[in-house]
Amino acid sequence: MAVPTAVAGAASFGLASAVQHRVTKEVTEHRMLRPGFLFGLIRKPVWLLSIVTVVVGLSLQVVALAFGPLVLVQPLLVTSVLFGAAFAAWMAHRKLDLVLAAGGFACVGGLSAFLVLARPEGEGGGFTGAPVAPLAIVLGVIVVGAVLAARRFRGEIGAISLAAATGVLYGITAGLMKVVADQVRASGVAEPFGHWTLYVVCVIGPVGFLLSQQTFQRGKLISPALAVITTIDPLVSAAIGVSWFGERLDLSPAILAGEIVALLVLIAGVAVLTHRSEQLRRHLDRRHRSAGSTGLTWG
Repeated sequence: MAVPTAVAGAASFGLASAVQHRVTKEVTEHRMLRPGFLFGLIRKPVWLLSIVTVVVGLSLQVVALAFGPLVLVQPLLVTSVLFGAAFAAWMAHRKLDLVLAAGGFACVGGLSAFLVLARPEGEGGGFTGAPVAPLAIVLGVIVVGAVLAARRFRGEIGAISLAAATGVLYGITAGLMKVVADQVRASGVAEPFGHWTLYVVCVIGPVGFLLSQQTFQRGKLISPALAVITTIDPLVSAAIGVSWFGERLDLSPAILAGEIVALLVLIAGVAVLTHRSEQLRRHLDRRHRSAGSTGLTWG
């Protein structure tokens, strides 16, 4: 059950991302983190249907995790990058760019290899008493720096910067949701309302979602942004699990060398996606100017 449901969940996430990437371009662009942008999206029935698709994907993810370990399910869910690129190319009636596909495969393969080698262990359902501030400050600096970079740079570089901020916020949300779930299991549904964790999730989660939609609006291509979001999210969750929740990673010398290679492959995949997407963006911009057409989208 774990493998087919995880793949179906990844396809659901990929389809939702492709739809959102397309629909966000039909809405007037707003400054970052302005709720007026979401109000414009809500008026789009297709966008609302994409949210239903996200819910379906999340439900399938829960089923997959119930039948299989995280190190199996998470790499399969990361294939949403490839599904998203394929769906985006299909919607635009274009062939999937092979270089973008290769970059996506590198991201999926690098992250999958890292998770399989690291094999996070431990309950990971609550804080161990270890200092929270150091990692929180680092993640906060990354988010602020990425948002400032997105304000400074346009094009795919700005979109990827927003995607990095989105991935960090999604990873923090996932990590804190584990705490909320543990509180519910231990003391009932009312327990989380007495702790700060739930309220932080209620702020960070929506902010991350809003940034994801603005990321899709900014980027002409879906593959780079989706790859960055999908890879940074579990890496941040793993860092939170180790730093805050006492989870353990396999860091024996041989395994650590493999993990470093996997991360280098992942970074190379993101670099390929960034470089190629900027090339395609300039190509499409030239075609738009010469043909006077709009709305072309590549995978």
